[in-house]
Amino acid sequence: MTEKTTETKVEEAQTAALEIAGTSDETRSDALESIAEAIDANHDAILSANEKDVREAEQLLEAGEYSQALVDRLRLSPSKLESIAAMVRSVAAQEDPLGKTQTARELDDGLELYKCTVPIGVVGTIFESRPDALVQIASLCLRSGNAVILKGGSEASHSNRVLFELIREATADVPDGWAQLIEARADVDTVLEMDDEIDLVMPRGSSAFVSYIQDNTSIPVLGHTEGVCHVYVDSDADLSMATDIAYDAKVQYPAVCNAVETLLVHEAVAEEFLPEIATQYEDAGVELRGDDASRAIVPMETADEADWETEYGDLVLAIKIVDSLAEATRHITTYGSKHTDAIVTDDADRAGRFMRSLDSASVFHNASTRFADGYRYGLGAEVGISTGKIHARGPVGLEGLTTYQYYLEGDGQVVGTYAGADGKPFVHDTFDSSWTPGSLSER
Repeated sequence: MTEKTTETKVEEAQTAALEIAGTSDETRSDALESIAEAIDANHDAILSANEKDVREAEQLLEAGEYSQALVDRLRLSPSKLESIAAMVRSVAAQEDPLGKTQTARELDDGLELYKCTVPIGVVGTIFESRPDALVQIASLCLRSGNAVILKGGSEASHSNRVLFELIREATADVPDGWAQLIEARADVDTVLEMDDEIDLVMPRGSSAFVSYIQDNTSIPVLGHTEGVCHVYVDSDADLSMATDIAYDAKVQYPAVCNAVETLLVHEAVAEEFLPEIATQYEDAGVELRGDDASRAIVPMETADEADWETEYGDLVLAIKIVDSLAEATRHITTYGSKHTDAIVTDDADRAGRFMRSLDSASVFHNASTRFADGYRYGLGAEVGISTGKIHARGPVGLEGLTTYQYYLEGDGQVVGTYAGADGKPFVHDTFDSSWTPGSLSER
């Protein structure tokens, strides 16, 4: 069989997008349950494919071409597959995001305007080495009635192929072509040129990678870039709590974008706080890099300017002592990536000032940065975490994959009736109602 071209795959997705937008809530939910069941039933096949990816990645790690963090993100396990299936079911259990009436407005008697949620259409996604990202993105697109073009990293190619085939076979009741897998780097450039067929591109990767996508397409781009996340331990912090939060934010899973990369500590508590957290970090194998003030309290490597703006994605952490809350927020504003930042303090006023002073997509008080996640936010999953401000921000779940249409229900009205000096005035009264075709005649 001849392999389909990228253009053909995108065109098939465009056709499917119009059909899947009209499928029922039950059809989409049932299809997601079928995906979860397929994952549950095919652990051996998935893990076998994943082992090939991991083995090749470990060879490149030994050659110095891959990082340990990349290999960690790549690896699947039976428990991880159970979590992936649970995530799919969580997405299926979410309320249907489509057909919600956001506004109902009476323009005149018998002339009613409804603003209702609809899918975006065709979403192109380019994501990193984590194979679970393919399942998350496909599940969210299906639940929200979108077609999706999936491009994973070459390092996960064996895993992605198996997972994609399972998803395709499990969704036979969904319009054919709704999900498409592309693999070659050249395919990405082809996708970026198809602005008439693709409605949104969602890249997940470095700032440089996202900038490349933005500079080489006229398709709207919703980017997921680095997570240079911070925890600031304030002068009024409960230091036991601060230790738990700072440890969790770095050690619980260091390879992800919501792990802390820089720990800021107020000088008033540094001498008491740093020795304890440094001991815990050392036991966990964390390499510490600090400014002069930090190194005067705890021996560690010297942090340079580049450390403050680096996403390590590994067991490495930069530490800086600051003299005020204002210095902490200035540092985060200068070096952060607007992803997720946290303050630990018992002073509600200082917490409020910190949270309002930052432009990050998520800002926490007395909680680990690791909570910045679509599943933990109750969104079912996420297609990425947007650090921009347009359309969607933070973990992007179902709501971020919808837009809206206006539906006008009339009874023969024409604009001329409302034009000119003697034109009839509009009413413009909002009312509480949901739109269905012909809803005016039902009222």
